[in-house]
Amino acid sequence: MRLRACIALLLYVSACATSAPSPREPAARDPRLANLQRAATLPWTDGGRCAVREASEPWPVLAERCFPALDHDRIEFHDPTGQCAVASAGAAAVGLGVCVLAAPEIVVGAVIVAGVVVVGFAITEALDAYALDMSRPEVWPVPETAPAPQKPSPKKRPKPEPKGPDFPPVGPVEVTERDRPRCEPVPVPHEGKDDAHDKCADQFPPNRYPGMDVLVDGVSFDALQVGVRVLWEIKTHQFDTYNAFVRRQEIEKEYKQIKKERTAAAACGYGFVIGVSTQAHKDALLAKDPTLDVVVTGCKR
Repeated sequence: MRLRACIALLLYVSACATSAPSPREPAARDPRLANLQRAATLPWTDGGRCAVREASEPWPVLAERCFPALDHDRIEFHDPTGQCAVASAGAAAVGLGVCVLAAPEIVVGAVIVAGVVVVGFAITEALDAYALDMSRPEVWPVPETAPAPQKPSPKKRPKPEPKGPDFPPVGPVEVTERDRPRCEPVPVPHEGKDDAHDKCADQFPPNRYPGMDVLVDGVSFDALQVGVRVLWEIKTHQFDTYNAFVRRQEIEKEYKQIKKERTAAAACGYGFVIGVSTQAHKDALLAKDPTLDVVVTGCKR
């Protein structure tokens, strides 16, 4: 009963902290999407089917109903605040785990997952559906108006079209399927065979396909971020140790690659982020092009 009381209290807190999104607010405010993104960080034995089924419920309800579907061999629950220990006194460890997981905001260190989380296929499909829906432009209906009738002019006769050489009509060039960008992300093994770089690419965004690069329109990216349409290029060079000449050469080489990747990402409706290990590397890229989206990962070589 105490555990039920804890869950009920968590439901009340989460309901008070969450307001219903308006149609004009970003989809990230959608509670169902927020639940799916949170569930994507956990290991599931059912591919996330339970989490998708219960995603419309408040998070504490989802956590309680889907707790048995978690991969308990890879997950540990701790109670740094001591609140769940009181609520689940006398209950089994399962009660403590449900209480910790059901909290509206998980305290750092409360949930520990062993190894890299591979997003459940059911959650991936649901998030892809959200991303596809977000990428569609909003179309407003245009009121139809009937054209005004034109009075015929009996005095004027239509002039015959002048005959000329049989040239093809001038107009827009038809785009064939071969010319269209291939926007479906295709996982492929990491190219670089660099363990430190690949580990950073898998864990930092985090990567939807751990251990894999992603091909979009024939261009290779280091990662596709979980839950959003954002592609990543990861750099783990020891940029701070280079002399000024080598730094300039490195930035020029990187920028050619970055321009190609950013163009392919934009053509398919993806965001594009460059992750670098140090602030000096970020500053050098932004000095080259201030419009780049660069973040410092802190990943080490």
